Amino acid sequence: MGPLKGTKIIEMAGIGPGPFCGMILADLGAEVIRVDRASAAGTGSREEPANRGKKSIAVDLKSPEGVEIVLKLSEKADAIFEGFRPGVMERLGLGPDVCQSRNEKIVYGRMTGWGQTGPLANAAGHDINYIALSGALAAIGRNDSPPVPPLNLIGDFGGGGMLLALGIVAALLEVKTSGKGQVIDAAMTDGSSLLMTMMYSMHKSGFWNLERQTNLLDGAAHFYDTYECKDGKYISLGSIEPQFYALLCEKAELSQDDFGDQMKRDTWEHKKNLLKEVFLNKTRDEWCEIMEGSDVCFAPVLDMSEAPSHPHNVARKTFIEIEGVMQPAPAPRFDRTENEVLLPPALAGEHSKEILESLGMDEIEITRLLDSGSIA
Repeated sequence: MGPLKGTKIIEMAGIGPGPFCGMILADLGAEVIRVDRASAAGTGSREEPANRGKKSIAVDLKSPEGVEIVLKLSEKADAIFEGFRPGVMERLGLGPDVCQSRNEKIVYGRMTGWGQTGPLANAAGHDINYIALSGALAAIGRNDSPPVPPLNLIGDFGGGGMLLALGIVAALLEVKTSGKGQVIDAAMTDGSSLLMTMMYSMHKSGFWNLERQTNLLDGAAHFYDTYECKDGKYISLGSIEPQFYALLCEKAELSQDDFGDQMKRDTWEHKKNLLKEVFLNKTRDEWCEIMEGSDVCFAPVLDMSEAPSHPHNVARKTFIEIEGVMQPAPAPRFDRTENEVLLPPALAGEHSKEILESLGMDEIEITRLLDSGSIA
């Protein structure tokens, strides 16, 4: 069982970064109870990895009895988190003050795009908007095209759900000292800005240009980019250090006349054009035979159908199959408290009765709540 065994966390059902945060905590061994809408009871899919390892109770949050059920759950929980716009939980009667009046130790996580305060706090938005405001989006892409959305990895997941999970764990540690919970304001604008720390530092020092594809790590350098192969597939290079670059030149049979002066920026474009022709001479598998596993800093560019079967990923069990769905395995790894997925993704309300029983309710009371529609 993972290192968070014995920790109980309430997740107010949402989309994107919220379920991802709950999945991380469940993967780490926490008991995560997802509070779904009563109207959603019976919906969902076993093929949603972000909902693995959790139990679900379906609650009518417009019903006083439904709200009271969530408050009773919070009394016995270590943390609760939500991803609504600012003020929504307060209007439901489930704001931090109410929950902490019932349980002063509870950690209350709040996941939003813009944050709980500021002029944009109540505006709608998505990942692309949050990372646009933080400076991250402007730095990603080629110089002959608009900025490229990096999926929703930076705002929703890296700067959002991942940082909220870290914040919850940090606050749970602090409870051991103070005996009191606290509220976590996790904003994706803040989180995506934080992920850009190194780039802001490099820009301040004059080492990072604001123009896309003119820097060491943004596709300008010929030794740090992707290249198409003879079969239309791609490989990646990251040969930054001189010794790794020298090995690249050796294995790709690159002449020093053409590829000397590695860090001379005004030669990068010319060298890249030459290197494009070199990699088109062989298939991706042929280049893997030559370079993979060496210090060139090389890897094939795999799509989602290929990655789970790569020998390295197979050896480390980087992907697992649950209910017939191949998906990334829990991470990181611990040598004593091993992570494991205890439950497949739950349908909304699948564990309603079991969760009510854990609150000490008898069959008559549970039936009454189900009949009233407060619980589904």
